[in-house]
Amino acid sequence: MSDTPNPVSLQDLRREIDAIDEQVHTLLMRRGDIIDRLIRVKQTQEVGSAFRPAREADMMRRLVSRHHGILPLDTVESIWRVIISTFTYVQAPFSVHADLSSGENTMRDSARFHFGFTVPFVAHFNAGAAVEAVAQSRGDLALVSATASQTPWWSALEQQGAPKIIARLPFVERADHPAAMPVFVISRVAADALATEIETWSLHVSGWSPAAARALSPLSDVLAVADASSGTAALLVSVAHTDGIEKVISALTDAGASVRASALVGGHATRYRVPTPGIAGP
Repeated sequence: MSDTPNPVSLQDLRREIDAIDEQVHTLLMRRGDIIDRLIRVKQTQEVGSAFRPAREADMMRRLVSRHHGILPLDTVESIWRVIISTFTYVQAPFSVHADLSSGENTMRDSARFHFGFTVPFVAHFNAGAAVEAVAQSRGDLALVSATASQTPWWSALEQQGAPKIIARLPFVERADHPAAMPVFVISRVAADALATEIETWSLHVSGWSPAAARALSPLSDVLAVADASSGTAALLVSVAHTDGIEKVISALTDAGASVRASALVGGHATRYRVPTPGIAGP
């Protein structure tokens, strides 16, 4: 008699898939039960907002580092983002206010990829309106472009008690990301929940010039709204926490500009960059 085992049948494999699907659903319901208990604990301990940007960044880093196999990373990332966002919504309902002025389709793709369809989506036609909506809410968030702006919307984040930048999406960056538009997330978050590896600063500068812009290029990501007639500019500067804002201010001074006012307006985690296949790292 042959000792060769019988090949696995298609029916057997489908039964395995069904069993895994049931386990996944059961685990999601168990997660929901824990969130229900968490809600009751929060009501008694008053720990603040349901958003935990630092924890979410840590979760996504661990997710990417352990992922392997034929399942696309896009699918896994989106599933986890929607799970996180939906359970956050269950704890404390919120809406996503999105500025569509930088591209309606790309902004909607970013919102749906990261927050799903359960969280309400509210469209605005400029960044200032989206930020103002968040300022008037208890726990909503805004999505605005992180690479272009016609107005210095970040000035509204300077005051104590104002919403702050809490994240930059997509967190997992790669060349073929399906929701690749860089956006800032703005909301109110408990201080101990913020991710501050990257600080975002609002600077009001006089003597703004091409030389000043070039001086900042190697130091930080910058959004600038300039007034050519007065030589002034409002800047949103993203700089590593370890370097501090001092290097930026020093570079501006050396380039002939001066900082009239500065304010910390938020922070976010360092983005996780997935290497492009075939390109060796440093």
